[in-house]
Amino acid sequence: MAEYVVEFGKVGKPPEPDGRLDAPAFHRNHTAIWAVLCPYLEAASGNVLEIGSGTGQHVVAFAEKTPKLTWWPSDPNDKHLASIDAWRRHRGLANVRPPLRLDLSGLDQAASDRRSDQPDGLPHSFRAIVCINVLHIAPWSVTEGLLRCASSSLEEDGQLFVYGPFMRDGRHTAPSNAAFDASLRRENTAWGVRDTAAIDAQAQRLGLRLAEVVEMPANNFVLIVKRR
Repeated sequence: MAEYVVEFGKVGKPPEPDGRLDAPAFHRNHTAIWAVLCPYLEAASGNVLEIGSGTGQHVVAFAEKTPKLTWWPSDPNDKHLASIDAWRRHRGLANVRPPLRLDLSGLDQAASDRRSDQPDGLPHSFRAIVCINVLHIAPWSVTEGLLRCASSSLEEDGQLFVYGPFMRDGRHTAPSNAAFDASLRRENTAWGVRDTAAIDAQAQRLGLRLAEVVEMPANNFVLIVKRR
């Protein structure tokens, strides 16, 4: 069954003295996620934006493997931002920028078109955007904001990678995911496992397309979204 954490550090292992948090899911999934990203990013150069960086463990792990890429982590949560920066300093990675406070839930089309208004020197274009375990614990407006961000910010041959549990054409892919979806909606009626068809429909409206759905362990997927 998929898992979710809205704020790391509330349960489980306490933070390190420097603020670094540890996500058990990172240790289970980062190798499989990198196997999908690797063909696209291993030899690439440019900028990569991560949405919802959480503890910061994914961004530093991937940055170590991609010295020609500059990674821009982001999150709306104060403790997560502190952890991301602590992991960046702990690993001493010059290609990971300080984390940005970024919340896509309120990103409308007008805001996504105003590229000069990007916060804190955020680049105008990205080789890739990465989003891991976010969409099911956020309102649908975050999915819309993520796709608008991709539409306005991805390079012509760039990709959006989205990892997590998803429905396929209105159906859950496993009973455990159906149970997980029900538990999410009980926790918050705005949350839930998203449908790949709905994501593709929204992507198409923004000049994007769901190019590939990669099956992952534990009934998760990576969605690869590109320009049409």
